[in-house]
Amino acid sequence: MSQHFDHQNFQQICDNLATADADLALIVSTYGYPPLWSRPNSFESLVHIILEQQVSLASALSALNKLKDAIQEITPARVLLLTDEEFKACYFSRQKTAYVRYLAEAILSGQINLAGFENQLDDEVRAKLTSLKGIGNWTVDVYLMFVLHRADIFPAGDLAAVNSMKKVKQLPHDTTREELIQIAKQWQPYRTVATMLLWHHYLSVRKPR
Repeated sequence: MSQHFDHQNFQQICDNLATADADLALIVSTYGYPPLWSRPNSFESLVHIILEQQVSLASALSALNKLKDAIQEITPARVLLLTDEEFKACYFSRQKTAYVRYLAEAILSGQINLAGFENQLDDEVRAKLTSLKGIGNWTVDVYLMFVLHRADIFPAGDLAAVNSMKKVKQLPHDTTREELIQIAKQWQPYRTVATMLLWHHYLSVRKPR
């Protein structure tokens, strides 16, 4: 089975990574442990991740909250009752409106079973989710990391993680995606937690003093 992490072992994994990698050790000693970012295994969580594709986290959250105000509970059945105009009023683009509808239909038809994902391998979850329009590898990476707490995911398409990695490792700006994936292999089997350390660094550096 795929390895998991939780509140019991999260800081221990951070310590193990720090022992093996001086750059990660510096993040922990400077900024402390990262939060264990976590979301429930729900349709709402996946809608939230779809909203976060290629936009700021703040604008994604405001669209999610607007949707919640409109329908109280974000369920597949409720979102399918919304018109294009109602989605637009919740700050959804045409594309994201379509993606959320595809996902809602896939869940209602039984094509996608979120609870079932908890017992499936990472690759099986990825294959099922990426078969849906509008869900690519980045969305699946975040779902595996935040929702299913899978321990060994490196989201090579995540700009914040990649930029932080280049900075922390003092890599040239034009380091390729393949090179980054190769470097991240040293963090196996805990690439998710290493990525959370990178995000923690990214957010801490950007915080106003």
